[in-house]
Amino acid sequence: MKKVLVERDELGAVWVTLNRPERRNAIDYEVMDALDEILEEVKYSKDKALVITGAGEAFCSGGDLQVFHALRTEAEAYPMLKKMGDVLYKLMTLPKPTIALLNGTAVGGGCEIASACDYRFAAHKATVGFVQGRLAITTGWGGAAMLVEKLSHDKAMEMLCSARRYSAKEAQELGFLHEVFDDDEKLSCQKWMEDTLVPRAEVLASYKKTAIRKWRETNLKERMKEEIKECAVLWEADAHHQAVSSFLKR
Repeated sequence: MKKVLVERDELGAVWVTLNRPERRNAIDYEVMDALDEILEEVKYSKDKALVITGAGEAFCSGGDLQVFHALRTEAEAYPMLKKMGDVLYKLMTLPKPTIALLNGTAVGGGCEIASACDYRFAAHKATVGFVQGRLAITTGWGGAAMLVEKLSHDKAMEMLCSARRYSAKEAQELGFLHEVFDDDEKLSCQKWMEDTLVPRAEVLASYKKTAIRKWRETNLKERMKEEIKECAVLWEADAHHQAVSSFLKR
């Protein structure tokens, strides 16, 4: 079974579905490689937009702790963190409008993926949270640097520092979610794209490049890299390994 599914709709949008419902769509190395390949292909395609969503009841639970808990030291953790950070930088700077459609829970790295997208929509049942602090680490894929580009400073800091989960409504009030859908979220998202995005892909790409130029000028990639380094340092600490062990035993 493929861990990442790709399909295209009649509106010209690419739909990328994280397909590990048995693991709440957690990210492992195979998923990272698949996402990287998809983003490279879509970057040069004539597709109009890209939507990321999840299979089953969750959007994404972040990194697969059963896989990554084997990484014990800063030197072991950093390559994994940077690998996904590079993927998310590609997503952030993809010259197409990007949408995170949160069909269910998005926590930890799932929120980092959502932060890399231009728009964040969610089903009313969804919950979100930058819960990394509860595992004694920070965002490890550059999520904090991306979040402060999308939210006001105080709202971004609240979401990061509290490490709490928010309901979809609360996340919308903070500005993290642009809209919460009560009805079928995929149909609602397609309706939004039909109503909001002009038909010409080159027009959309030109507007996106305006934002990308700003992020390059303000060294977003370097800021993400420094954030990832800081997470790798915390990853090695006993506090993190003890917290993950306790989580896995629940």
